[in-house]
Amino acid sequence: QVQLVESGGGSVQAGGSLRLSCTTSRYIHCIGWFRQAPGKEREGVAHDGVWPQYADSVRGRFTVTRDNTKNTVWLQMTYLKPEDTGMYYCAADSSYCGLGPLYKYFGQGTQVTVSS
Repeated sequence: QVQLVESGGGSVQAGGSLRLSCTTSRYIHCIGWFRQAPGKEREGVAHDGVWPQYADSVRGRFTVTRDNTKNTVWLQMTYLKPEDTGMYYCAADSSYCGLGPLYKYFGQGTQVTVSS
């Protein structure tokens, strides 16, 4: 079993930045980030696999980094847009690494709100 705790969400104006954190109870191979806007399906945003992958909508603006000594993965979000608004979740799996919802563990989420 792995516990995940997200933090760092908040409200920011368009063009601003936020850094989300995902701390896990132990090392695990892959961490993914997802978001869900009201009335929309959850979508994969990024993961920190050997070859990190980003959704087209965030590529060039979001960056995933990891510190294994802290069991923490960060999602640095820059040039935020109102359409980035949503609940952001981190997810973890010991084998799967991708943008699909196939991770075994999900966190509770942290809210990001971007105003225009």
